[in-house]
Amino acid sequence: MARWFDLDPVDEAFFETAAQRFVYPMRLRTDPDEVWAGLTAARPLSWVTLLDVEYTSAQPYGVGTERTVTVGPGLLRMREHFFEWDDAARRHSFYVEQASLPLFRAFAESYEVEPAPGGCLFTWRFALDPKPGFGVGARAARPVNRMLFGSFVRNTRTRFGAAEE
Repeated sequence: MARWFDLDPVDEAFFETAAQRFVYPMRLRTDPDEVWAGLTAARPLSWVTLLDVEYTSAQPYGVGTERTVTVGPGLLRMREHFFEWDDAARRHSFYVEQASLPLFRAFAESYEVEPAPGGCLFTWRFALDPKPGFGVGARAARPVNRMLFGSFVRNTRTRFGAAEE
């Protein structure tokens, strides 16, 4: 049985205060409703090759929804809790409640899909604070995080078509 490590809950302010913040605005050629449907499907983010995401809460999804994610071939597992979910605005955010590795004090993500000429603007935000004592390691891992998150962005642009800037 996997061991789980608790992380601190956070709110929207964490996206401005976290030690490490990554923001990826993507202009896509796809209708915003189609992108949002992919983010909220029974198997969300199915196009991202390094993620396996599964809801553990029953539909309808909203604030309080929970899901699990596996990163890579079982390298890291996380249990997520949504603290914001707005279908009308096509926006939701979650924090990680537990992780299978003791890397983070807190970790959160946010997705926002807005209409834009020729498709939509999808903004994917990541925010994290390393576990106390892991600061040097976390700074060294920043390029790895950037590469990992960048692969998510490339997969998303491939799936939905990157729009001309």
